Amino acid sequence: MASEWTEAYVDYDGLKSILQQILHYKLSKQPETHLRSLNKKLSLHRTLSGLHLHHGNEGDVEDQVKEVDKLQKDDSGSGHEFYKTKSLGESGEGGEIEVEFFRKLDEELNKVNTFYKEKVEEVMDEAALLNKQMDALIALRFKVQSSDGNGACLKKHPSADILNTTSEEMGFNDSISEVEMSGKSSLEESSNSHNGSGNMGENLQRNNNQDEESASDPEFNPLHNIQQSNGNQEAKNPLEVLEGVKITNTLDSPMSTIKGIFKDSKHDELCFEKAEVKKVEERLREVFIEFYQKLRLLKHFSFMNLSALSKIMQSYEKITSRRAARSYMNIVDNSYIGSSDEINNLLERVEATFIKHFSNSNIKEGMKSLRPKVRKEKHSVTFYSGFFFGFAIALLIAVVLRIETKNVMDKEGASYMVNIFPLYSFFAYIVLHMLMYSADIYFWRRYRINYAFIFGFKQGTELGYREVFLLSTGLAVLVLACFLGNLHLDLASKSQNLKTLTGLFPLALVAIVLVILFCPIDIIYRSTRFFFIKSLFHCLCAPLYKVTLPDFFLADNITSQIQAIRSLDLYICYYGLGELSRRESKCHGHGAYNVLYFAVAVIPFWLRFLQCLRRVFEEKDGLQGYNALTYFMNIVAVLIRTAFELKKGTTWLVLALLSSAVAVIINTYWDLVVDWGLLRRHSKNVFLRDKLLVPYKSVYFGAMALNIVLRVAWMQLVLEFNLHSLHKVAITTVISCLEIIRRGIWNFFRIENEHLNNVGKYRAFKSVPLPFNYDDEDSKKGD
Repeated sequence: MASEWTEAYVDYDGLKSILQQILHYKLSKQPETHLRSLNKKLSLHRTLSGLHLHHGNEGDVEDQVKEVDKLQKDDSGSGHEFYKTKSLGESGEGGEIEVEFFRKLDEELNKVNTFYKEKVEEVMDEAALLNKQMDALIALRFKVQSSDGNGACLKKHPSADILNTTSEEMGFNDSISEVEMSGKSSLEESSNSHNGSGNMGENLQRNNNQDEESASDPEFNPLHNIQQSNGNQEAKNPLEVLEGVKITNTLDSPMSTIKGIFKDSKHDELCFEKAEVKKVEERLREVFIEFYQKLRLLKHFSFMNLSALSKIMQSYEKITSRRAARSYMNIVDNSYIGSSDEINNLLERVEATFIKHFSNSNIKEGMKSLRPKVRKEKHSVTFYSGFFFGFAIALLIAVVLRIETKNVMDKEGASYMVNIFPLYSFFAYIVLHMLMYSADIYFWRRYRINYAFIFGFKQGTELGYREVFLLSTGLAVLVLACFLGNLHLDLASKSQNLKTLTGLFPLALVAIVLVILFCPIDIIYRSTRFFFIKSLFHCLCAPLYKVTLPDFFLADNITSQIQAIRSLDLYICYYGLGELSRRESKCHGHGAYNVLYFAVAVIPFWLRFLQCLRRVFEEKDGLQGYNALTYFMNIVAVLIRTAFELKKGTTWLVLALLSSAVAVIINTYWDLVVDWGLLRRHSKNVFLRDKLLVPYKSVYFGAMALNIVLRVAWMQLVLEFNLHSLHKVAITTVISCLEIIRRGIWNFFRIENEHLNNVGKYRAFKSVPLPFNYDDEDSKKGD
């Protein structure tokens, strides 16, 4: 079931617990021998579907239902139907438990009825909006085809020659299709929600009168301007639908953002080019796909709840030996959720419209877009991830032994630790971050957190924890193999040429990773790679792009990779300033390096600061203003800490300690209270929040304590608490790895809190902005 709608489904476990009470009561009244046989009989009973009720040798319906009165409809004035069981007749001892069962059953039926009706009304309103959007799109398509091919501007009042254009010349359909509001859906009809696209395709082909592959009837969106009067068709100008229409500026690109700031296009003409119309089509196509997914989920919601009610009534009959299921299910079938057929009708019309207007009447391609395949787990992924993991462990042990035997941590290997080790630690940070992300996905799935919807992954392309684990272990094997080869050849040889060759290993690794990341061929999870590149580009271009959750989530994670980014600075120094040949630690003597050393540490926090500012002005969210202040404090702390690292001195030490302490306190509070939603004063779970997905409260308290400890551990970079057994670079690497682990823990609880916010608002679908806007809508918003 849709995890965001959990509260709206029938509480099957609650009803089942009441039935267990009835069963225990009846068993307590039975002799011991009969109790054993009845227990065995009930344990062997299994219900396959709960759709078809088995009543054995049944008599008349009146004889079976005499224990249950018919349900009465109670109109409370809210427009919703409410049902209530009046009495159970003479139920004997223990009847109060059965009364409680039917009271609970009535509540659940009323709950799903109310929720379903509200959602159906919402999608009907959305269908009306999509109707108008399709009207404008069809008219725009005609306008582009009738222009010189380079685009045109549409005046508020089209010219006379356009007014005289008939609907036949434009190729529009002459019939008007409306969503049928009548019809009755039985429980068996609801079970057809899992039918494949082939059945839908056959229905579309049966209704097709124009082309064998065209799905033109039932049509979801014909133009409203074509009317019939007294049997004679009276054609009006279809382009009149474009009066008062403008293309919505979503500010989804840097240029559109800049234009939106300096230009008010409210009263502009509708000017467009072929490329712009193509973008409009893509956006409307995405709107239709999301709308179709919502319809499918609503249909499945109806099917699941009807199945649950049927199955629980069958269990009730088995336990109580009362013939009440048929009578109750007749009422359920006549209720709104059992009899409404609007969703089925809309599904057919959306399929027909999408196939005709967005798939060139290709049924197979259209249904493939509407119903993308779910990614299947592959045994090869499990095998290779285990193989790479074992290989990586073996290589890691070999690297540690090699470091110990060559005394790399001592003064003799100081040059190697300063020059070479940070180049490989860059990949270590990435691998660790990927491993933490893999663990996050595992626990998100375990606790039914819809991370794919939260991040906005396209259905069927999201990676599971196995795939992420495979990528991380594969990269680990590649890096460790190069590092071990570098250690063996570099430290065992005195040849300068060989050392120069081994010094190129890290650069070759960077090249391999970049080639794989930007490879346009559909290998190694191309859609995920491009999604990552897109989000990273949006982060780097802040605040020119609209801030979405994937963008600021990625930016937050980048703030935990300061040392990895500084390693990139070292790459520039090592390979660009000639340190490769000299093997001397003179990077800090270069002015350009020191400037970059400052900048790269500040850039991640600066990008988040800009993202927060955009959200303040765009979403009018004052909380983001305080969030921007926290990142500004981080910028100050990082600058002072970097200055102390380069210049030393007591004054810089005191300033670094004070600024870092303030930043740690503010960040810790923000993590626990805002990002995780914990430490609520009036929560039913003390010092936590009302809803918790992890069943163990100690996990939350442990996570909060660990977050504080790891935040404070970051202060080690200021205090420089040195250990004689470890080199300074090694200590910095360990502290940086602890920060990445803290970020991995933060990721889980941050997305859990986001998921619970979606659950509280029943938000199971992303909001896609409509491409067209109307002047009358603007006036309504203004009023």
